[in-house]
Amino acid sequence: MSNPVSSKDLFDLQGKVAVITGGGGMLGYQHAATIASLGGQPVLLDIDPAGLERNARALRDEFAIDVLVLQTDITRLDQVQAAREAILQQHGAIAILINNAARNPKVEDADGMNFSRLENFPSDQWQLDIDVGLGGAFNCSKVFGAHMAQAGGGVIVNIASDLGVIAPDQRLYQVEGRAPHLQPVKPVTYSVVKHGLIGLTKYLATYWCEQGVRCNSLSPGGVYAGQNDVFVSKLVKLIPMGRMARPDEYRGAIAFLCSDASSYLNGTNLVVDGGRSVW
Repeated sequence: MSNPVSSKDLFDLQGKVAVITGGGGMLGYQHAATIASLGGQPVLLDIDPAGLERNARALRDEFAIDVLVLQTDITRLDQVQAAREAILQQHGAIAILINNAARNPKVEDADGMNFSRLENFPSDQWQLDIDVGLGGAFNCSKVFGAHMAQAGGGVIVNIASDLGVIAPDQRLYQVEGRAPHLQPVKPVTYSVVKHGLIGLTKYLATYWCEQGVRCNSLSPGGVYAGQNDVFVSKLVKLIPMGRMARPDEYRGAIAFLCSDASSYLNGTNLVVDGGRSVW
């Protein structure tokens, strides 16, 4: 039996390079901050250069580190491969991949049209959402996961959702006084992508396990991000804890999933939703 490791050391990510897709977004920053706080080196990938620069600047301010940012369209395999080469050239290794990038299609257009309903949902919107949320995770897992398998191991974390476990409660989006067939709904692609990421997690968990690559998913619940008061008041009634999450409340879960603290966890979907999916 090996010597026991201290609880503090279990979470140590000193020197480990973590690639975070959707790195220019709100949760992308939180994931990167978690990695940096544990001694790791986050690398941010996103198609949005302004978001990348904003988050890199915030990480420099908070942790006094320089962060490699790469404007990358993860739906394009060649760009993901180019990102891998740039990361290896600068850091020499990749130990963690967090597949965080996704589209969150709006419930309504700005003019109030009900395009979100299944009968009206555009095929090109379906394809775009699937290409980013699932296709992008596939491309990044293919490129970075294969590197980790060849290099002796690593960790993949897929960011799913409580809506990858339960169906959307469409009552949350209803507008008073509007006919049923005109009511906005949570678009179908969000659920399909998040359910698909959990399936991808299980597949990857068994694919490279002999090469030391573990894969798990995290299913967050709703996060406060400036939603209107009517929506929030409806949603919190569905959550046993009676509130949505703060943006930083998933840092502990990310620390656990990316570190040796979860060394025997593989193929699991960790649901952190304040209890919503229990009811």
